[in-house]
Order: sequence, then structure tokens, then C-alpha cells
Amino acid sequence: MALETVLLALGPNDETRIDELSEAVTDIAGPSDATVVLAHVFTPEEYEEATKRLDFDDAADAEVDDVTKRLAIVRDVEQALTDAGIDHRITGRVGEHGARIVDIATEESADHVIVGGRRRSPTGKAVFGSTAQHVLLESPCPVTFVRGAE
Repeated sequence: MALETVLLALGPNDETRIDELSEAVTDIAGPSDATVVLAHVFTPEEYEEATKRLDFDDAADAEVDDVTKRLAIVRDVEQALTDAGIDHRITGRVGEHGARIVDIATEESADHVIVGGRRRSPTGKAVFGSTAQHVLLESPCPVTFVRGAE
């Protein structure tokens, strides 16, 4: 089955695995000519901080997609996709990371989701939860988990 839409969920800690994420999305989306949806989910606090850091006048008046487009990690992955000739678009959401990523996958009718993460102990997952774990368990489509270089 050819992929039509691949969702790459970029998070606040993915700067350390940007090369691995870019390579994974290019390897998965490129051969099937899929469109890649670059997505970033902000918690309300992260969104407030990002709008200030990126010189938006007021978080309430800023469009979340516009804030997302200004993030360095999004621009870096977007450049990699452009260089590879892969069609893409950018979207952002505010809310709980895992749940909103699953929402975007559903809204976009994604055929595949790619998320980054790090190795965590079973206790760490139980106590703190895991965005990637939530996406792996709740996604409406297959998920690829990408770890950065250790």
C-alpha cells in the first residue's frame, strides 16, 4: 500500500535527533511520494514561552501554525524535505503532546506517524508518562519510533 500522508511529530526535545528524524521521514515518505505533515504540539506554557521568544506581540493573537513555522527544528526538517523534493506542510497545536499528536494523525488521515523519543526506565514511564508511548498505543496508523544517537 502506497503512503499518502506521513505525520512527523516534532517535540521540544527532538533537537538532539534532528538528523535521525529527517532521515527517517525521507526514507519513509520519499519512495511513495507521500506528503509529510510536520507537526509540533505545545503545552499552553510552551506556547506562551515560544511566542515571547519568537517576538510575537501577543500569544492570544498569534496563529499556532505561524509560531510553529518559526521554530528552528521545524525549519531544519523543512529544509531537509525541500532538499529531498518531498511535498510537505506545517501545522501546530496547543494541548497535551500525545493526545494532540493522535488527533492530528486522525485529522490528517495519516498513513504513518513518526515520533522521536529517548530510552526510559519502566519506572520513569510509569511515573512520568511518555508522549511516544501514548502515540504508539493510541495512533490510528503504524508508528515509527526514532531515537537519537546515544
